[in-house]
Amino acid sequence: METEEIRSVLGRLGSLVGEHYVFPEVGTEIAGRLAAAVADGAYDELRTPVDLAERVTADLQVGNRDKHLRLKFHRDGLPDETDPVAEKAYWQRRAALDAGGFARIERLDGNIGLLELRPLLYPPELAGAAVAAAMSLLASTDALLLDLRRCLGGSPDQVALVCSYLLGSDEPVHLQDLVSPSEGRTRQFWTSPYLAAPPYDSSKPIWVLTSSATFSGGEELSYNLQQFKRGVVVGERTGGGAHPRRGFKLHEQLEASVPVARSVNQVSGTNWEGTGVAPDVEVSAEQAFDEAYRLAAEYVLGMPADPVRNAVTDEARAVLGVVVTAG
Repeated sequence: METEEIRSVLGRLGSLVGEHYVFPEVGTEIAGRLAAAVADGAYDELRTPVDLAERVTADLQVGNRDKHLRLKFHRDGLPDETDPVAEKAYWQRRAALDAGGFARIERLDGNIGLLELRPLLYPPELAGAAVAAAMSLLASTDALLLDLRRCLGGSPDQVALVCSYLLGSDEPVHLQDLVSPSEGRTRQFWTSPYLAAPPYDSSKPIWVLTSSATFSGGEELSYNLQQFKRGVVVGERTGGGAHPRRGFKLHEQLEASVPVARSVNQVSGTNWEGTGVAPDVEVSAEQAFDEAYRLAAEYVLGMPADPVRNAVTDEARAVLGVVVTAG
């Protein structure tokens, strides 16, 4: 990249941060600091988009440590958000290649369900049918492992839809608000009692697997289930990004990622920004599956005796023996 191009990209980045950042005064300060650095030639020697993205992102996050505030490098390019047709086609293709974010749906031994969501929670218009299909398959399991260890973010609407199935309430549940100062508006998120498949029985336990890489929308899903006492979080403290962002294309491979709102959970009155979601059972990400599977198998073994369930009980007993021995 040439110096003029770098300065043009960073000039627009500063303007976007100043205009849209979730905390207006902080956004103004960041934009001013970036403009001063550009004027001093701080980035003139950088010649590749990846180097520029890394350096500028580190500078943007000084003081605020907002992990959603970034100059993002995209190796394969990205669509222009001002072209709705191209952007929609791009995300449709991404969602199709990722199975709508539903990476793994399985009945494990012991009649324990496993649902792995990664890399993103795609919006309902792209992956709503996948939620219904997954929950239909998992409905008859006795317990659920929800694996979010590689879930990097996604749509708050999809989070609300997944919560609609997992909270299992007959009445709408107010999950959270997104407060957008630059737009002067607050958007509420509620569960829906009208679903395309049966909700997961609210009497059945859920264990939520997390890692330090779990971020943004993955964190929101973990946090909601934890705050509403619906899921036990097992694993590592998550990444700590609670400010939903907007993306703006600045260059063929560079995107301005600007946090534009703050989350307000209806139970805690706050969010996980900067702190992450603290696990209820703290183990390494690598150990999270075995620990959660052990807890689920113990639950199944404690269920009332039923001759029809003897095979399931035998499976759970075998699983517990293997997991305990391995641990």
